[in-house]
Amino acid sequence: MKSIEVKGSLRTETGKKATRELRKSDAVPCVLYGAQKDENGQTIATHFSVTNDNLRKLVYTPHIYVVDLNIDGKITNAVMKDIQFHPVTDKILHIDFYQIDETKPIVMEVPVQLEGLAEGVKAGGKLSLQMRKLKVKALYNVIPERLTVNITNLGLGKTIKVGELSYENIELMNAKDAVVCAVKLTRAARGAQAAAAK
Repeated sequence: MKSIEVKGSLRTETGKKATRELRKSDAVPCVLYGAQKDENGQTIATHFSVTNDNLRKLVYTPHIYVVDLNIDGKITNAVMKDIQFHPVTDKILHIDFYQIDETKPIVMEVPVQLEGLAEGVKAGGKLSLQMRKLKVKALYNVIPERLTVNITNLGLGKTIKVGELSYENIELMNAKDAVVCAVKLTRAARGAQAAAAK
């Protein structure tokens, strides 16, 4: 997985008013959930802010990254866990990051890449990618940049489901019967099938 540096500043105030002011100054409120817990067993959270410019390469990309979070000079390896957008303007409202613990698996979404030319496409069918990303659970250093799915033997009207896929040292978290991709029958393919059946 590639890494990317994101620079942020610690927030001293975290109320609604402070958050509004932050957003007005083109910054995004963020929270880093640490690997450590406090004496009450609660995950230690660090509140900080990042400018929109600093987040562009991380957010608006098909790639996944390990984030080198530089908060006032202190660097922490993390992954982006959750992001909230404004429903109308699409501006980033808030991001949650999780600190990486090299001994504990993390859950993140990884892009799917289809490989090969499906038999069903050769026969006139239309390839449809239903799931662009799959949710995986693994140690961060074994998570690939993309999950490759070979579709060479995928026939007309056939699908590949999550339960049919497996990757070394990676657990897929999506429903086993969820369809990843399919070759759909087109009108032309139906006609060819009907003619062949006569």
